[in-house]
Amino acid sequence: MPRHPFLHGTYTIAPTPFLPTGELDRASLTTMVDMLVGLGVQGITMLGVMGEVDKLGDAERDVIIDDVISAAAGRVKICIGTSHVATDRCVALSKRAAELGADALMVAPPRLAKPNDAALRSHYQRVADAVTIPIVVQDHPISSGVLMSVEFLANLARDVPRCNYLKLEEEPTPAKTTRMRAAAPDMVIFGGMGANMLLEELRHGADGCMTGFGFSEILVAICNQWAAGDVDGATQTFYQACPLIRYENQPGINLAIRKYIYMQRGAIAHAHVRAPSSPLPADVIADLHDIVTRLGLIHHFKGAHA
Repeated sequence: MPRHPFLHGTYTIAPTPFLPTGELDRASLTTMVDMLVGLGVQGITMLGVMGEVDKLGDAERDVIIDDVISAAAGRVKICIGTSHVATDRCVALSKRAAELGADALMVAPPRLAKPNDAALRSHYQRVADAVTIPIVVQDHPISSGVLMSVEFLANLARDVPRCNYLKLEEEPTPAKTTRMRAAAPDMVIFGGMGANMLLEELRHGADGCMTGFGFSEILVAICNQWAAGDVDGATQTFYQACPLIRYENQPGINLAIRKYIYMQRGAIAHAHVRAPSSPLPADVIADLHDIVTRLGLIHHFKGAHA
């Protein structure tokens, strides 16, 4: 039995599809959701760091949320990123996502001029007071610039129960997972970071993962095998996928690689990353094709012959 039947297992951080002109590709939102549901994920997280959220306007956010929730049609849970450096804006974005039907929210801490646990707590408390759905606290110092201690997160979960969900991405993640599990035994903990340390995170007490990867069914298999007690099977599946996990997760081009994989799999029509961005170099694409061929995954690509 999952620690929390509502939020557990594999949530994939999905990209935002665009047309080559830079406009939203609404048709691809539907095909992407259908593919991810078919791959067995428990949930889809939109408008995260890898969703190019900083390049979207409020009206575009509404369209994405509405289209994704409509396409999911209750088949999987939908988590929406509503992070903002201003508490009032974060509250407004969170209320709007909840109004549109989001099942959960993902909220990173606001960057502060000086570390201040009281201000961080107030930020999360105000968001929690404004909605009635779970809030996944995103602990990703690389993007937020904010370090949250185990003690702070455990106290927040205790005092603001809606925040008893953590996307743990402060490296080294396995060590912090161990400390978090000891400090907050009932907390729902998701691994992230492109699944680089997923196996170790599960071993140290994580409940699943909330991260992006071009082959989400592999992460589903790992989490399902682990939950079923098949440690050897989960280990073998993870080790086999490590070359692709490592290659996709290259800083600076990981989103472009993921979008290329999604396009090749037919989930989205175009791999366009909204400007400013650069197309993937031909040698990166060639290396990627070599890896998926050697892993026996090339038959998932359009026009490929296994």
